[in-house]
Amino acid sequence: MNHTKGGLVIFTANSHASSRELGKRIAERLGVELGKVQVYQEANRETRVQIQESVRGKDVFIIQTVSKDVNTTIMEMLIMVYACRTSCARSITGVLPYFPYSKQCKMRKRGSIVSKLMASMMCKAGLTHLITMDLHQKEIQGFFNIPVDNLRASPFLLQYIQEEIPDYRNAVIVAKSPASAKRAQSFAERLRLGIAVIHGEAQDAESDQVDGRHSPPTVKTTGAIHPSMEIPLLIPKEKPPITVVGDVGGRIAIIVVSAVALLQEFGGRGLL
Repeated sequence: MNHTKGGLVIFTANSHASSRELGKRIAERLGVELGKVQVYQEANRETRVQIQESVRGKDVFIIQTVSKDVNTTIMEMLIMVYACRTSCARSITGVLPYFPYSKQCKMRKRGSIVSKLMASMMCKAGLTHLITMDLHQKEIQGFFNIPVDNLRASPFLLQYIQEEIPDYRNAVIVAKSPASAKRAQSFAERLRLGIAVIHGEAQDAESDQVDGRHSPPTVKTTGAIHPSMEIPLLIPKEKPPITVVGDVGGRIAIIVVSAVALLQEFGGRGLL
């Protein structure tokens, strides 16, 4: 194989074996070899990156999958991008099948919109193009000031269901929550199947429980403010128990979730 193809260089990080495996498959399909890079952690747990070949004037693609240590994954990506930028690469494209922190794309209580922070850091590091899949919310693309390709896995999942589930026409598409009903409906319409929705919520994590704080904060009236202008207190939501809306009795349930890890909440033994 040629080491490069028209000035193309592909690098992978080493936070997870899947990054290198994915990189090898892509390189084989393109007829090139993976670029030489050394990524390791020093004794103090700092990440160090050494690009071991010239990338001057070349188009660099950095492939990074997310491991359980998501923060190390992010730092590896950012440092590799910055190293290529300072080595005068012509363009730097990040390939992240899963965009980390994509679920934190809304302001909750006194939290922050971490997806926006991630986008800003990647652009500041020197990324010129991002390729990802099935963002938690499509609007996340607006956080970037560079082109973002949000690819979809649904065509492959639909094909898998039709080919690998013999009795799939007796199935029902189940949305994990009302928020994911739109995505589940897309699957149901293409497969000509019915849809059910899991309604209600489990007990909140400690970080999400009501702590008496409100946004915007409650403003107490003084003698200078008319009582009619007092801002009312927010009434806390009473979360109903988890129920399934729709007919799933005796049928194959295909659950549509935004992340595979969420299947553990339903006791899933096999992953699609």
